[in-house]
Amino acid sequence: MFYLLHGEDEFTSREQLKQLKQLGDFGFNQDTFSGTDTDLKTILITCTTLPFLSEQRLVVVSGLPKKKRGETAKQADPVTENPAKEDMARPVKGKKGKKTSKTTALTRAGFEKDLAEMVATMPTETVLIVLVEEPLEASNPLVKAAEKYGKMYQSALPKGNALESWITKRAKSLEVKIASDANSLLANFIGNNLRLLANELDKLATYVGKGGTISIEDVRQLSAQVQEARIFDLTDALAQRNRKQALNILHDLLADGEPPLKLISTITTQVRSLMLVKELAQKGMRGPQIASTLGLAPFIAEKSLRQVGNFQPAQLENTYRQLLATDAALKRSRLTPEMALDLLVIQFGS
Repeated sequence: MFYLLHGEDEFTSREQLKQLKQLGDFGFNQDTFSGTDTDLKTILITCTTLPFLSEQRLVVVSGLPKKKRGETAKQADPVTENPAKEDMARPVKGKKGKKTSKTTALTRAGFEKDLAEMVATMPTETVLIVLVEEPLEASNPLVKAAEKYGKMYQSALPKGNALESWITKRAKSLEVKIASDANSLLANFIGNNLRLLANELDKLATYVGKGGTISIEDVRQLSAQVQEARIFDLTDALAQRNRKQALNILHDLLADGEPPLKLISTITTQVRSLMLVKELAQKGMRGPQIASTLGLAPFIAEKSLRQVGNFQPAQLENTYRQLLATDAALKRSRLTPEMALDLLVIQFGS
């Protein structure tokens, strides 16, 4: 049996992989390979090896080789007609014309083609699962092999109403309900980062207990991601020079029991991120590249990009110093927390 799991929704694909692993009797005959750096010959030999002391063998290939510069989806590597044979490693000449054992690397298209061709001939005892964290075209050899010899699951990240529906279903699977306003709050602040959403829902479900209902107050109190996003709204208001809105958000956060020192720490971290985003943006990087480089959530990177346009680099540096000074003043108890934060809001970006 051959299963192809592909699409941008990595979390759902991984969940599907867990379920498939529980369906068979694999015993110790389970192998997982990284498609990006494992020799294809090793994968093919493993797939064609009969299981030992169990009924089936499980082979998981996670990822595919990166496409080489200029490579198209139709370019298949003509290294060999049967890459499972020993002559898959094509010898090349060394410095003095001698043959070496260096293997010519397969292209991405060649890897897909040879792996797909093997599916038709591998033993019936072998279960091969290929997981790709990107959508594959209908013409892809692995897609065609899945349609002919196995099953295919394509996952897409939910958006809008579909995302709120996903949250409702996930809560139901945990034997709890979630209020509509709480659902919207999670969807708006966390977005379609499903792994993070699942972790937050697990925590909230444990808190309310089976049969309980997750309220918006529960989300605000327990979800660190939502709290951080609310603090991000504070810096957003500050970036727009909307001091009235910033003060309102600040006082709401304090009323909800958010510790002043934690607020200062989070705002400081966000301003530092703004400085880094500003620097990378000036180098020509865009949102996805910045998110990947700095390890930020995509929506935070995009929001930071919109914010940094309101500041000159010197303003961000001065603001960063003000935050450090406010943090020190609070720790030395020279100012009351409320006064220190109010002054910070008034002086922010000056």
